[in-house]
Formats: sequence, structure tokens, C-alpha cells
Amino acid sequence: MYFSECLRNIVLTEEWHAVARGKEELLRPGMVSRLQVQQEKDLYSTVLKKEKRGGKMSFISYLLNGISLGSVYAIIALGYTMVYGIAKMLNFAHGDVIMIGCYIVFTMMTTLGMNPIVSILAAVVGCTILGVVIEKIAYKPLRKASPLAVLITAIGVSYFLQNLALIIFGADTKSFTSVVNMQPLRLAGGKLVISGVTIVTVIVCIVIVAALMLFIKKTKAGQAMLAVSEDKDAAQLMGVNVNRTISLTFAIGSGLAAIAGVLLCSAYPTLSPYTGSMPGIKAFTAAVFGGIGSVPGAFIGGILLGVIEILGRAYISSQLSDAIVFAVLILVLLIKPTGILGKPIHEKV
Repeated sequence: MYFSECLRNIVLTEEWHAVARGKEELLRPGMVSRLQVQQEKDLYSTVLKKEKRGGKMSFISYLLNGISLGSVYAIIALGYTMVYGIAKMLNFAHGDVIMIGCYIVFTMMTTLGMNPIVSILAAVVGCTILGVVIEKIAYKPLRKASPLAVLITAIGVSYFLQNLALIIFGADTKSFTSVVNMQPLRLAGGKLVISGVTIVTVIVCIVIVAALMLFIKKTKAGQAMLAVSEDKDAAQLMGVNVNRTISLTFAIGSGLAAIAGVLLCSAYPTLSPYTGSMPGIKAFTAAVFGGIGSVPGAFIGGILLGVIEILGRAYISSQLSDAIVFAVLILVLLIKPTGILGKPIHEKV
């Protein structure tokens, strides 16, 4: 674009534009020779073609970045959709579990000098244990309580984790070192560059979604989750340990939150006690968008949300990108209140 603007400002006089439009009779005598005009016309045409190709490459680049960000949202949304689908509660502390996982990786890599893979495994284990502890202490006693009581408790747990991180790590924003060392992929003669973080994020997301769906359909624990999600009381009568199933759900969701947090901070390398707040809210939005309680819905909702956000930021306004995301959500829910793949809820009489 810069070269094209320079060309327009320096070369493309009013007379030249007249020739470019095929109106050579408007030229004043002696201004531009026919050879110069033809050369400049050819040059201008070449620049426009390059800009057009560059525009296409920019769109593809934005699209890939959107899919990458959407993959992170999808992994986080899996935790929301599983917990809601099985325990019928909204764990708004889920975003702060992401932040705790990032701080575990950050501390192990920078302070202890550990390998990135070891650090990620430690974060997954730490967040898994944290998720189970939160469920046992904060949510299990409220199993029969009203949804409002559970919601208030979830908000309280969220603020507790944020303030705990403030006390331990401080309020300063940390520079997160990417755990992905993969070289970028260059396509179309180097015009399209796909970062290693983008490639790894998308692949990890697809693997996690596929593995989770196989786990739910093919394992005894997964079948127990399906039974509890349909009817807790009936599942308990059939011998399913409801408490253990719900704890397992929190453990899986929290472990996935750690992975999502690491990928998010690798792509956007800043870390603070509030890192997980907005991604957590957007991932919840993605879960609702795709149909909360549905694993494929969380995946589709996350991808769509990421693409909408990045394209809105690139082509409309970076300041309004969040507003655009939530506006699209409202529009979808007005048309289909249960989300894209959500099932209609039948009231028990």
C-alpha cells in the first residue's frame, strides 16, 4: 500500500490519470510522452495486481489467526460446556484457572529453568488438582443450592484466585516466553507466513476435541458423564458415582484450561493476574454460541468467535471487536436460543 500511495502522489499526475482512463486528448502538449505513459500504466497495473494479491494474503493471514485464537477459545469452552452439561452449573472461576496454569509455566521456565514440556505437564497437573479442590470445597456443598448461590460462589472463587495471584506474583505484567519453538511455515513464495504457534494451537485443539469425544463415547467414565448429564438421580440409581463423575469433569476441564492458557500466552506473550478474565468470558460466550453442553458445539463456537473477533478487529475497528463478537452472539441467540448445536431443554413435569 505504501508503494502504491507513493506512486499515486509522485507519478500519477492529473494528465496521467486521463491517459490511464483512455482519454489521451485531455493531455496538454509536451507534458508526457506516449512511451512514458505506457510504462507508467504498466507499472501502475502491476502494483494494483500485487496489492490485490497482498489483500488476499492478508485476509488468509487474518483468517488463520482467527482460527488459532478460536482454537484457544474452543479448548477453554470445553471446560465450561462439560461442567454445565454434567453439573448444571457455571464455573466462572474457570478463566482464573487459566491464569494459574500460565503462572506455573512461567515460574518453572524462568525461575527454575525447567524444560517447556515439563513445565506444561506441571501446569496441567497443578490445574487439575486445583479444579478438583475448588469443586470439593466451593461447589460440592452447594450441589442442592439455588443457581444464584452457585453463581455468587463462582464469582467469589474467581476474585480469590485473582487476589492470590496478586499477592504471590505482584501486579506487574510479566513477559511470557513462548513454549513453541517451531519455525514458521512460508507459503506463496513467502507472501503468507503461518507462525509455529498458530500451527501448534490448531493441531492441539483438533486432537483434544477428537480425544475428548472418543473418551466420552468409548470409556466407562465417559458413559457415566453422559448418564449424569441426562439425569443425576437415575444415574445414581444405576450405580454411577455422581460425585466422582463431577470431580472428574472439573479435573479434565481444569487440565485443558492450563493447556489453553499456555497456548494463549505463547501467541500473546503477556501475563498478569487478570490474564484469564476476558478469555474466560469469551470462551463462555463461545460455549453458548455453539450450544452449551455440546463438545462439537464448543469447538465450532470457539472457532467462529475467534474468526469474527480477528476479522472485526482487522476490517472494522480494533476498539469495537469485542462489541461485534457479543452482537453476533445476541443475533444468533435471538434466532436459535440453544446455540448452533444446542439441544432444546424440556421441562420436567
